[in-house]
Amino acid sequence: MWLYITIVAYFFNAGVYVADKHFLSKKIHSSIAYAFYVGIWSIGNLIFLWWAPFLPPWPWLAIDLAAGILFLWALIAWYKALHQSDATKVVPIVGAFVPIFSFIFSYLFFGHVFSGQEFLAFVILLSGGILISVKQRQQRWWQWLLDRTRIFFGSTSAELHPTRRLIVNSVVSAFVFAAYYVLIKYIFLHQPFLGSYVWTRLGSFLGALFLIVPRRNWDIIFEPQRKTEAIKNLPLFLGIRLLAVIAFILLNYAISLGNVALINALQGIQYVFLIFIVLFLSESYPGILKEEMNRAVLAQKLIGGILVGVGLYLLM
Repeated sequence: MWLYITIVAYFFNAGVYVADKHFLSKKIHSSIAYAFYVGIWSIGNLIFLWWAPFLPPWPWLAIDLAAGILFLWALIAWYKALHQSDATKVVPIVGAFVPIFSFIFSYLFFGHVFSGQEFLAFVILLSGGILISVKQRQQRWWQWLLDRTRIFFGSTSAELHPTRRLIVNSVVSAFVFAAYYVLIKYIFLHQPFLGSYVWTRLGSFLGALFLIVPRRNWDIIFEPQRKTEAIKNLPLFLGIRLLAVIAFILLNYAISLGNVALINALQGIQYVFLIFIVLFLSESYPGILKEEMNRAVLAQKLIGGILVGVGLYLLM
């Protein structure tokens, strides 16, 4: 049962990611502001306590709230990466690194040791993520490799090379997402699903309130033009957030039923959904979303996606 729930959740997620990219690129233009808007609406999940009243004891309440704050931190890095690059690049990179960090956490906290197959999966996932993130250029392979090495190790200014920022933000997002998934699985093992889910969402609400404490963030979030744009697009935003809530509940429910590593490994099907949605919008509605999708770019993304899929399969 958890398998079918996961597939449906990933289909909804693919649509949400495309919509988030549209909002970040066309409407909001700030990862901090968008994370605040997403986090602040988490308070709406309180309605679920009507059907499943639940108040955890203090230690568990603190853990639930911490998980929600952790999720919001992951969203900030995620939105930064999504804002600066194509969704078809960011999603597979994060999806490739989440299982890697999950295994690292498993080793640190549960004593899990990498097998030969898991190490091979690590290499394949990394290769696929890099291939997806690289922008095609008319450049010899050795020159490209030298440039990428300089960028990664800081020999060239990061401000001039969005590839480095993309990789850094994606990896940070994957790291925090992996920590969240491990923590939320631990929570679901000891608390009722729906009740604990609501309290973790309240943690994201508190995290959103903390975002406006620094004056700089306040100015960014409530900048007049951005605020006007957010209000004007509120119905569409709420519709997307409703879809995101459905996907999030389904995915968390699948995690409560199944194996976290296996559920993360199924993200390969999410890339398939994502590419088809982006292809459709880029060709039919370029005003909503336009990604560079000529044959060479599509082939590169598909090869990278296949590598990520193979790596994820090896982890199953």
